[in-house]
Amino acid sequence: MDSIGPLSSGLFVGIAGMVKKPGRYPWQQGMTLRELVTLARGPTVGAYLKEAEIGRLPADRSQGQLTQTVRAPIDSTYLFERDAAGRYIGPPGLAFPGPGAPEVPLQPYDNVLILRQPDFALPRTVYLGGEVRFPGTYALQSKGDRLLDLLDRAGGLTPQAYPNGIRFYRPVAGAGRLGIDLPRVLKDRGHRDNLVLAGGDSIDIPAYEPTVRVEGAINSPGSVTYVQGQGLDYYLNAAGGVSYRGDKGRTFVLQPNGSVRAVHKRGLLFGTSKPTPEPGAVVVVPIRDMSARSDVGTVLAGLAQVVGALTTVIVVIVTH
Repeated sequence: MDSIGPLSSGLFVGIAGMVKKPGRYPWQQGMTLRELVTLARGPTVGAYLKEAEIGRLPADRSQGQLTQTVRAPIDSTYLFERDAAGRYIGPPGLAFPGPGAPEVPLQPYDNVLILRQPDFALPRTVYLGGEVRFPGTYALQSKGDRLLDLLDRAGGLTPQAYPNGIRFYRPVAGAGRLGIDLPRVLKDRGHRDNLVLAGGDSIDIPAYEPTVRVEGAINSPGSVTYVQGQGLDYYLNAAGGVSYRGDKGRTFVLQPNGSVRAVHKRGLLFGTSKPTPEPGAVVVVPIRDMSARSDVGTVLAGLAQVVGALTTVIVVIVTH
């Protein structure tokens, strides 16, 4: 059947779903479902090998029907792979029917769908590293596996582990790093941060890091030793203070667990709320927008001009 020519006659059949090479193929008189599956290079892993669905042009379109569908029996002899004894093989899952399915003739413009086994999925893996007893790449046991289930399988945390520094990355849908409150999760399995894991997740539990890194528009960027009880201003001053280009009001703190906390102005009566860096945190001071003068700057400049003018007037009066 591989020698079948192009679609010169305009008559074709289509195949989709769990086959290695879906698409359209020329139809010939007497063509069977088995021959079409062979042209499509056979079923893929996870194919449902009990029946296929065939969409066929209806004989009667008076009621607006576009297609009629029929289910055609298939069996394990549709598989290409065989073991050393010549028996057809496939992945674990639903039992494959043995030989005996009748040959199914195809009609022009039939569209064949090779179905997928219900709930079939190849193993999904997550990586767990750092300060756990047995780091490595783990296969998820079920769709409901959660973060603590994985930590239990890895033997738990080592004495050197710093739970608040967890680095949890999820590539699915570009999620990136997630902020996880692992200390709370360790105390309460029902906490919202005990997330259901997804294939591709990467989790790292670091050792305790007693420093806070200060970056951005700062006079002396670098790491500052963590001091318990000290607030944001302490670390900014320890790094030389905010530079003239720095926008201190937009300073934010990337906490070691991935959560972000920013300086927040609560109004004239309530002052400013400042996040407290934790061990392993990163403090970032953004660069001020120097392209436009703020209203406050304009007012101050105006006041300076007024004061200068008044000084000139005073000097003139005194000298006269």
